[in-house]
Amino acid sequence: MKRFGILLAAWLSASIALAQTSAQTAPQIDSSYIDANGTAHISRVIPVPDTVSPEAQKSLARQVSDAAHPQSLAERRSMTDAWQARAGEASKAVYPVDIRKDTIGGVPVLIVVPPSIGPGKGDRVLICVHGGGFNSDSGSLTESIPIANLTQTKVVSVLYRLAPEHPFPADVEDAIAVYKQLLKAYKPQNIALYGTSAGAILTAETTVKLRQLGLPLPGALGIFSGLGDFSRLGDSWAMYSLQGLAGHLDPPDPQRHDKEYVGTTDLNDPVLSPLYADVKGFPPTLFITSGRDLLLSGTTILHRHFLAAGVDAQLVLFEALPHAFWNDVNLPESREAYGIMAKFFDEKLGK
Repeated sequence: MKRFGILLAAWLSASIALAQTSAQTAPQIDSSYIDANGTAHISRVIPVPDTVSPEAQKSLARQVSDAAHPQSLAERRSMTDAWQARAGEASKAVYPVDIRKDTIGGVPVLIVVPPSIGPGKGDRVLICVHGGGFNSDSGSLTESIPIANLTQTKVVSVLYRLAPEHPFPADVEDAIAVYKQLLKAYKPQNIALYGTSAGAILTAETTVKLRQLGLPLPGALGIFSGLGDFSRLGDSWAMYSLQGLAGHLDPPDPQRHDKEYVGTTDLNDPVLSPLYADVKGFPPTLFITSGRDLLLSGTTILHRHFLAAGVDAQLVLFEALPHAFWNDVNLPESREAYGIMAKFFDEKLGK
């Protein structure tokens, strides 16, 4: 799962890397060849759809080089931290909140509080586990600020330990430590657990582990662009980069997975890969993804697993947009997505 984690030196070597595609070398017609193994070799000419907002159309039209750009972990973290700080301020400008650092259960967290707690919501808390490929923080602010504001509920954003220094299950252990501590002050049915990308995966992983430990499950889950199976690559993994149809994309390698995160864990372990866990009786869960999301397959496959187990599992699929598009607070679709998330938690908590 390297594409949303650090790529390290795993890009195509310089000798076989493709040069940046230009207007002169870009395909101008559709083509399709299915080889003897069933692998599709295709090109598609896809206009910017008019089914999305003008802001989204402008975002989708942004030109991004498809040349490979190797990046060290230190560079990734520095870039991600800087972006998260800027995006967090942009989020606060639209969704005012107060933020302070704290420690819960021995784990560093951010406490994100709206200007006022809504009537009857003082006994509720939302736990956000951020995205960032398990090795950086690309969401502790952007994924918690809008939800705290819109739900008028306190959000605890967990700053869990990161890979590769702390591979699986360190992040699960940290999320559980925070959850166990919050159980001392909140009823489980008044707690929601949610996340985006790596945080969406961690949400499902943590819930499976909570059941294994015999702890009460939270009242609601939010799995926003995730997956539940580290052993197989879904179809969308072969089609989309982090920028959707833009940017660099390597052909999928079924033997590749995020070894820096997984470590020596069996890929079919039910905590690491909740697709292999019994999720019957799990709390109501909202799944959100989008049409050009590299984790579109992973999200929808896990959603079907929840449905098959009889879980109250809702799926919302946004048109044309790339992975975790809601981190761009300026998109109307982002505001719509935040509203759907907030409404879901408001409706499901305390039931």
